[in-house]
Amino acid sequence: MAATADPDTDLIPVLDLTGLTADDPDAVAILGAELRTALEEVGFFFVTGHGVPWEQVTEVYRYAARLHDLPAERFADAMMDRRHGGYLGYAGGTSYASDIAGEVRTPNLNAAFFVHRGGYRLGNRWPELEGFRELVDSYMDAVTALGRRLLPVLASSLELPLDFFEPHFDDPSCTLRLSHYPVVDYGKNDWGLAPHTDSTIITLLPVNDVPGLEIRPAGHDWIRPPALPESFLINSGDMLKRWTNHRFRSTAHRARNRSDVDRYAIPFFFGTRDDAMIEALPTCVGPDNPPRHQPISYGDYQRWFLNRNYAKVTGQEATEVAP
Repeated sequence: MAATADPDTDLIPVLDLTGLTADDPDAVAILGAELRTALEEVGFFFVTGHGVPWEQVTEVYRYAARLHDLPAERFADAMMDRRHGGYLGYAGGTSYASDIAGEVRTPNLNAAFFVHRGGYRLGNRWPELEGFRELVDSYMDAVTALGRRLLPVLASSLELPLDFFEPHFDDPSCTLRLSHYPVVDYGKNDWGLAPHTDSTIITLLPVNDVPGLEIRPAGHDWIRPPALPESFLINSGDMLKRWTNHRFRSTAHRARNRSDVDRYAIPFFFGTRDDAMIEALPTCVGPDNPPRHQPISYGDYQRWFLNRNYAKVTGQEATEVAP
């Protein structure tokens, strides 16, 4: 297994959104240039001044621990399936969708609760946990607003009109995953979450007090991102990589809980509307740079990814190669 190192804190750019307003094109342009560098070179960046109340983040982490402490029978009517968000039991998924997961694929040693909004799913199945649903709804509102706040910055980074992405995100496909990584004696091929790339446009992950995440930017070995207080660590996913014709990266990452306490993570996956067509953007193609992929709807790619990793849950098989 490759060695892991603590990075120079300058490796992962930090975007401060404090001064970002919709009517300040100069602020958008500055942040757009910073975002372009981050996603072309690293695939990860931090945001501060994001506007999400940190006490709300802390409360979601607290509820994630409460949720995963419930006895198994409390999830009997709240299980994830092909069309509903819900509970995925320990070792319930295997990272088949990403080629980088390794030659030996073993179940990921975590449990998770998925909450979906938008997209093709019918809804979510909730356990009985007082205050949980209301907290999650409020938090998803806040992080969705952060995702929308980044859209003009993303457009600027790609030399597009600042409102270019708005129609694609009028009904965004979003998923909050509340993950539990228990203390585990990992075998050689075991992972809390095997090396992979994300399927979405961007993933927003609030800083975690318990380490475990490792990333592999281009030109680097596996590194542990620094813990920047009250920040979100954001990475671009497969669909943004395809949309930008590989101009922006979808960077590998993985997780193992090496601590002596349980670890919780609450990544938020932010995507377009389900029927948005993902095809190479006009500023990302040219005579010497033709499109690398056929157009595909955002939802079709997400269904392939879900079925590839969770076929036992969805009951749907998927091709080995992404569409």
